[in-house]
Amino acid sequence: MSEKVPKAMQAKYDEIVALIEPVCRTHLNEEYAALARKLTARLARKRPSPLSSGQAKSWACGIVYALGQVNFLFDKSQTPSMPAAELCALFGVSSATAGSKAKTIRDAVDMSWMNADWQLSDRIDDNPMIWMLSVNGFLMDIRKAPFGAQLEAYQRKLIPYIPGVDMAQLDALIKQHGYLQVIDLPEDEEDDESQAGE
Repeated sequence: MSEKVPKAMQAKYDEIVALIEPVCRTHLNEEYAALARKLTARLARKRPSPLSSGQAKSWACGIVYALGQVNFLFDKSQTPSMPAAELCALFGVSSATAGSKAKTIRDAVDMSWMNADWQLSDRIDDNPMIWMLSVNGFLMDIRKAPFGAQLEAYQRKLIPYIPGVDMAQLDALIKQHGYLQVIDLPEDEEDDESQAGE
């Protein structure tokens, strides 16, 4: 996801990010700040952009609130965590306004627990919803599927990565060859004959 924004939306983007950054850096973490910048840029690129109307502080709070919802920010057992009311108070926005903006944002970018684009990196491995796919009509955790199925899911952008694989090397191969496919090679006939004679 790029942080490029249209010139017409640059000032609004800058204003919103300037409100988000200190809250994330002081009360959350850098990864929340990075996700919030990307989300703000994505909203600024939408046509028409929802950010073009409304107060910057309302959008800033709504952006962090939406990210918090899909990353369990409001769950005390998670780190970082924070009550929703406390988050809203940091931006000087009511809970109703934050919730409304967060809903608008989630709908605009198809944000959910099943979408890894908006998840913190340490939440992705623990979120079974990201890894559940229908394979030949059966719902399964794709991490337990054969490598060929995982590769297909990754190339179709259905999963964020293939566990245990050097993704930089795999991405370079995909870029070089366009598309990769796992081919089952037939077993060596000599091995079959020697096993049959034993």
